[in-house]
This record gives sequence, structure tokens and C-alpha cells, in this order.
Amino acid sequence: MIDTIMFDLDGTLLQFSQDDFLAAYFAELQKVFEGLGMDPEMSLQSVWSGTRAMAKNDGSVANTERFWAFFAQDMQIPDDKLKEIEAACNSFYSNEFDIVRAILKPNDIPKRLVRTMKEKGYSIVLATNPLFPECALETRLGWIGLEPGDFIHLTHYTNSTFCKPNLGYYLEIFQKIEKSPNQCFMAGNNPIEDMVVAELGTEIYLVTDYMENESDIDISLLPKGTLAQLEQYLMSFPVISPSE
Repeated sequence: MIDTIMFDLDGTLLQFSQDDFLAAYFAELQKVFEGLGMDPEMSLQSVWSGTRAMAKNDGSVANTERFWAFFAQDMQIPDDKLKEIEAACNSFYSNEFDIVRAILKPNDIPKRLVRTMKEKGYSIVLATNPLFPECALETRLGWIGLEPGDFIHLTHYTNSTFCKPNLGYYLEIFQKIEKSPNQCFMAGNNPIEDMVVAELGTEIYLVTDYMENESDIDISLLPKGTLAQLEQYLMSFPVISPSE
């Protein structure tokens, strides 16, 4: 029986296009590097290098270690300087990053949906690709009136050793929340990164408002609909009593 709902964040609970997000995000992030006396263009290229390294992570180290190792290698930065850069980035994610919320399309469904499913007795997981620190998740959740405490588990680059669409990412979640794949339901906007978990036996739902289907794969057989339709579907789920 399904007792856990897993939500992707970008393009799912956060209603915006990835292109708009990246443009606004990097415009603000480059100011951090400029403030540290670093070449902003080269620094952003190194951010991409670290991100690609996380995407290929094999479970041997935390994503945060993989990211900063590749960033430092690209930029030829010593350890003491790297700590300063990481601290400056964390400060950015807790503060100036909030400016990026201007791209968000206002929608009251995400907060209502998460809170309602919690009230119905379901455990809620934020299964977002773990490419950011936890403080960045906290800031972004605030854009839709949610907070880390609304979830039993959130994936970020410190507590994860895989990324989507590696099945290891999902297996890591199931192990940490002590749930089997068939106890969980996954909603996301990417037919590869989010829907791959169906291979493990998890029920899925593709959210189409801001769908990311770069490979143009066939989605005709996937359960899908808008965020509003997802809400309607989940509202049909039974209430879970404490004894269950």
C-alpha cells in the first residue's frame, strides 16, 4: 500500500521553466564570484563542471565532495580558498538567492497539496535532484510557503551520493526512509529523471505544466497531467490511519 509521496521540486512544486531559472540563478551567482575577485565566466563554467561530476557520481562519496573537488581542480584553488568560496556560496543561497523567486509563477497548489497529503497520513519526501546545498532547498521551499519540516526527508548534495536518473539515487532514499519502492508514489516533470523509478516498482505521475523532455521520449503511456490534475488524483487517495 502506498503511504509515501515523493515530489520533485523544480518544474513540479516550483512552477517555472528550467531555462528561466538557470538564467536568473547564474546572473546572481556570478556576483558571488566577482565579489571574491574571481573570473565570473570561468567560475560558472567550473560550476557546470562540478555539476556534471555530481551527475556521474557512483555512490563512493557525497555529491558535495564530488562537486567541490572538480570545481577546485578546474579553478586550481587551494583548500583554504575553497572553504572561503563554499562559505560565500552558502551565504548566497540563504540570502541573495531569494531574488530568483521573481521568475516563479504564483500557484497555491504546492503548499496545499503537500500539507493536505500530510494531514491524510502520508509521509512526504522532497526528491529533488541533489545538486544544491540544504540551505538552497530551504530558500526555494520558502517561495511556495513550505519548509524542510514538511518532509520526512529531503535530498541535497550533502546527504546524497547519486543523482537522477541513476536508480541508486532512489534506492538511497528508500533505504534512508525505510520504505520499499511499492510503498512510494513519485511525481515529477521529467520523464527520464523522475519516471525511471517505475523500474523499481514505484507508482509514478508525470507533471506536464513545465515538463522537461529534452530527449523527446514517448510519454504516451505514462500517467500524466497538470499539477492541478495531480492534486485531484492524490485527493482520491484514502486517509491513512495511525494504525496502518
